This record gives sequence, structure tokens and C-alpha cells, in this order.
Amino acid sequence: MESKKYKGQGSFDFGLFFLTILLVLIGIIMVYSASFVQAKFKYGDTSYFLKKEIIFSTLGLIVMLIVSKIDYKMYKKFDLFFIIVAYLLLIVTLWTPLGITLNHATRWMDLGPLGTLMPSEVAKFSCILIAARIISNRRKHITKFSTFIQPFIYSFIAVVFIILQPDLSTSFTILFVTFAMLFVAGVPWISVFSTIIAGAAGIFVLILAKPYRMKRFMTFRDPFQDRLGDGYQVIQSLYALASGGITGLGLGRSRQKFFYLPEPQNDFIFAIIGEELGYIGGIILLILFSLLISKCFKIAMNAPDLYGTMIVAGITFQIGIQVLVNVGVATSAIPNTGIPLPFISYGGTSLVIFMAAIGIILNISRHTKV
Repeated sequence: MESKKYKGQGSFDFGLFFLTILLVLIGIIMVYSASFVQAKFKYGDTSYFLKKEIIFSTLGLIVMLIVSKIDYKMYKKFDLFFIIVAYLLLIVTLWTPLGITLNHATRWMDLGPLGTLMPSEVAKFSCILIAARIISNRRKHITKFSTFIQPFIYSFIAVVFIILQPDLSTSFTILFVTFAMLFVAGVPWISVFSTIIAGAAGIFVLILAKPYRMKRFMTFRDPFQDRLGDGYQVIQSLYALASGGITGLGLGRSRQKFFYLPEPQNDFIFAIIGEELGYIGGIILLILFSLLISKCFKIAMNAPDLYGTMIVAGITFQIGIQVLVNVGVATSAIPNTGIPLPFISYGGTSLVIFMAAIGIILNISRHTKV
């Protein structure tokens, strides 16, 4: 049998690198376009969010390039440390004065002059690393229930803390990505179906546990029943997308960002993209994400070992599910839930960690099969 050949410590996948940079540049432009009105009103500086986004992007680029040089196998030694740090950050955020509460949610930790940190972003990728290690170490026992349940134990602990913030959408993505990694690794169908049933039941219980979640779910069926309440953001998002039409109103010419759509640079930035760049602009953005995801899956399939494959698969699933959820909310295809659009939405922690994750994939691409 012919032996496998690998690139070794060669050059990384420049296609993936340039796609990431292109998405980040689009994010910088759209964050400025979406935010300058509210930045002027709140901070007296139209470039307030732009300046911070450029700083985050620069830091993310530096981190991505550094991480791309670090052998990905090293993370096997530190994944337990990463997940413990994530747990501690979540605890500190929830139960110390360092936690910042906005809109009835305590999701951010105050770092003083350094800004804020969102510990759930750290937890998402820590869960991916530890799941990848467990799956690769137990590849001969992948059909056993013990292999299936171990990654979920680590993910479930993080999810409990995140639900207490509360942040149901991030909790859902963590569990979904863990399940997707196990599914790709080849878990038995009985485990697949039991997980789906248990997950659906858990989500239903969580929705029933909080009246505002149930109301938000019911509003999803017809947001115009509660125009000034839970349906307000989605309605404004739909107005933005509708007014953009095929070609859009033009870059910087959005009307919904004039205090109609709250925080347009964050979770609903896709609505502003649709309004200013139109259906064509939105489709082009989704094509870029599709190309990036396709590149990542190609690297996963050609990774030198199962550990590398699982890391890339987990990161790729995380990017993909966030794109689907964010766009789904903006278009009212799914119930309203706050989750950023990777590389595009404003937010330092999310951007830097996603770029660091791409750095890990770039390092794995150095070792892919020829």
C-alpha cells in the first residue's frame, strides 16, 4: 500500500487566509456603515465603533498568524486547562462585580482599560478542543456510550453557566457542534436519535420555563402581532431587507440604522447589509461564507490525523451554525435570538477568537495530505 504523504511544515492554505481577511474587511466596512449614527449620538464620535473594530481586527490578525505557526497537536496538552479557565471566567462573570449586565443578561466581564470579555466565546472553542481530543483518543471505541457522553459532560457544564446568564442561543450552538463532531466521527444511530429527542425536549422545557421565551417563540409565528414588543426588531429587520430590494439603497444609505433597528452593528448587521447592498450583496456574502466553509471541510478531510479532522470540523460547524442562525433571525426564518455573524458583527471577543480558530485550521492545513 502506498504510504501517505504530507505537506509537513509547508505554507498554509492561502485561499482560506484571504477569504478570512476579505470577510473581516467587509465586517469593518459594514460595522462603520451600520453604527456611525448611533456612535455619534451615544459617544459624540461617528468613528467610535470603527476605531475599536480596527483594533480588534488587527489584534485578531496578529493572533491568527501566531497561532498558524503553533503545532495544533500541542492543544492536546492544554485543552483541559482551557476549559477550566472558561468555566472560571463564566463563574466570575455571573457571581462577581466584574460581570456586566445589559438588557437583563450578564454575558460580559469588565476588564477595565482593556474593554470587555465574553467568556461564552472562550467556552465554545474550548469545548471543541476537548471533544476533538476525546474522540481521537477513543477512535477504536467510538461506538461505545462512554465515548459519546464524555464530550457532552464538558459541554453541558459550560451550557449550565451560559443558560444562567441567560444565553440560550450560545448554549444551543455548543451542544449542536459537540453533537455534529460525534456524528462525523461515526457514533451509532441510536445515540444520534436519543440526543436529538433529549435536546428537543430540553429546549422545549427551557422555553416553557421563562415566559419571555415562550412569548418570543409565539411572536415568531407572526411578529406583526406585537409590533412594539418582541416583534419589533424582526419587523425592522424585514423592513430593511425589503427596502434594499435587489441592488440595495447604496453603501451608507440605510434608513433603519437611524434608531429604528437597535444596535444594528451587532446581531442584525445582515439586515443593514441587505438594505444597503441589496439581495445581491447578501447573496455574495453568503457565497463567501460557503467558500470558506468548503475550504475548511476540504482541510478537515485531508488532515493528517483524526484529531486534526475533528478540530477543523468543530470550528467549521461553529461558523456554519452561527451564519445560519444569524441570517435566519434577520430574515425571520427562525425565532429571534441574539448571536453574532462571524467576522462581520461588531464584537472584540468573538472576532479575535474566530480569527484564532482560523489560525488553528491554517496550521493544520500545513500538514494536509499532498
